[in-house]
Amino acid sequence: MAAPAARHDLRRAAAGGTIAARPVIAVTPPVIAVTSGEPAGIGPEICLRLRDADLPARIVVIGDRSLLPGFPDVAHLPLARPRQAGRLDPGNARYVLALLDRAIAGCLSGEYQAMVTAPVQKSVINDAGIAFTGHTEYLAEKCRAEVVMMLVGGGLRVALATTHLPLAEVPRALNRPSLLSVLRILDEDLRKKFRIAKPRILVAGLNPHSGESGHLGSEDAGVIAPAIADAVAAGIDARGPIPADTLFVPERLKGADAVLAMYHDQGLPVLKYASFGRGVNVTLGLPFVRTSVDHGTALDIAGKGQADATSLVEAIKLAIDLARPA
Repeated sequence: MAAPAARHDLRRAAAGGTIAARPVIAVTPPVIAVTSGEPAGIGPEICLRLRDADLPARIVVIGDRSLLPGFPDVAHLPLARPRQAGRLDPGNARYVLALLDRAIAGCLSGEYQAMVTAPVQKSVINDAGIAFTGHTEYLAEKCRAEVVMMLVGGGLRVALATTHLPLAEVPRALNRPSLLSVLRILDEDLRKKFRIAKPRILVAGLNPHSGESGHLGSEDAGVIAPAIADAVAAGIDARGPIPADTLFVPERLKGADAVLAMYHDQGLPVLKYASFGRGVNVTLGLPFVRTSVDHGTALDIAGKGQADATSLVEAIKLAIDLARPA
């Protein structure tokens, strides 16, 4: 499982291997919106690091100008309360959501070709009295879309059948129609956005040993396997359920394009071990491209000049690649 290879515009002529003459066409760089995230965290700092990044796009950072001194292209939205690095303030919760709303509106209108998000702090938004479980769920609600969370990095693509749920609620959240829908979205965006002609998806089981023939749980045989059969009947190359403890061995992953894990901490520890700091979160199923960093707000180092922008740069690079015309 590898990241999509770069494409080249040059085409060699049939005779002699020379490069055929082609008219030069000016290509307008895409416009990428970057939301600066929780103001007390490292989001604004890593956005400022983008000044030194060589990116083939126009980068517009959405946030309060006071947090982004010297950045040339800022879509200004004012803070509600002054920011103190490392100290959360529920008074700025609606400001954080306003950043997302501005990026969503810009993507839907065509002003931006993709949105990339710096991290937010779910707890402080909830402390402000606003129900919020994460970027993925918020985007799904605002766009009225069925979405799938997938992380990319370390040569892996790992999608999730459920996202931010307590572990005890996962079995009840899995059902045959919803799993089929997840597989359809995953297959479709691997084809359309990642340009993989015939995606091969490996599906994890829920229980140890995929239920051990029903002795360790009924969900694998009663829910996951029938959903995979439905997907195969619909033309999707999905295989499983595969016990999660052996799914990620290299020999099994060879030739696969994505893994579908049943819950957050089943799939993401492996990916983050392979790629932490360079991983990218992608929301599939949206009417536009959205990527994000693979880390949190890092309140403990906010304002100390220690924040690493690598994941944000990787998220922007992937967004540019996914947003370009086929």
